[in-house]
Amino acid sequence: MTHKVVATDKVSDSGLRALVEDDGFEVVFAHDSESSEFASALEAAAALIVRSATSVDAWLMDKGPHLKVIGRAGVGVDNIDIPAASERGIAVVNAPSGNTIAAAEMTLALILATMRHVAAADASLRAGRWDRTLYKGAELRGRRLGLIGAGRIGAEVAIRCQAFGMDVIIYDPYLSEERAGEIGSRLTELDEVVKTSDVISLHVPLTDETRGMLDEAAIQRMKPGTFVVNASRGGVVNESDLAAALESGHLGGAALDVYEEEPLSEDSPLRSAPNLTLTPHLGASTVEAQEHVAVEVAANVAAVLDGDLSAALNKDQLAS
Repeated sequence: MTHKVVATDKVSDSGLRALVEDDGFEVVFAHDSESSEFASALEAAAALIVRSATSVDAWLMDKGPHLKVIGRAGVGVDNIDIPAASERGIAVVNAPSGNTIAAAEMTLALILATMRHVAAADASLRAGRWDRTLYKGAELRGRRLGLIGAGRIGAEVAIRCQAFGMDVIIYDPYLSEERAGEIGSRLTELDEVVKTSDVISLHVPLTDETRGMLDEAAIQRMKPGTFVVNASRGGVVNESDLAAALESGHLGGAALDVYEEEPLSEDSPLRSAPNLTLTPHLGASTVEAQEHVAVEVAANVAAVLDGDLSAALNKDQLAS
């Protein structure tokens, strides 16, 4: 039996090579999920593989009546309606480790760029100015990094920041003290992270518990001059409150790679906020990461279609 697999959102072709070269699968690449080609292919598909651009809701699932599995080539499954998939008996798998290093390195890039005013200094120089004194930055060495969430990505950030000479503390209710010790960090409460950190970096999913967790009240408890970085999920930081804290000068700076609404709206207060570095959700946008997540999700999709759901679940995947 041949299983039809539809891949969209420009999932890495080479990353899906294992499926393409297996006679048990027919892979159709329809990179635009709004196209008639995609709709036609989905009608007979047993599997759908997406990245983050396609919203896989109940309506879309009903366009694929034969779907057995939906794969997300990435860490989260925010763009997939899990309850709707469960109702239809569709398994959902992702690729939780494929872009770990890319996301961790992006976080470091944002921390360094923000603390050294790289983007603003670049814009100033291109505009014909030579403002060396205006962009005096801060070193990482000797400062405290507070991680909110320390799964795969957060742990890699901790290790790299320690190499810069930072003291790392962690708030993560799901992390053991033993694991925190393994990565050279100390587990503590959220309030200590908020009140004592020089740099706060978030690495949490967007849930009812994390939505807006860094709001005005939390920001006001931070030390003056604190830097905030979010490369995890839009919505865990209240954007209006963050912009206001930057305008007031309470925060030393911030950097965001993810937003409540993507693409970032034209009237967002973030666009005019000072000392803020903005990037368009680039955390997993490396050649290597896109290859890795495609390989990982392909293996898990194949496992489900071959009747081995436990193989995907044993790799910490989500399923209905």
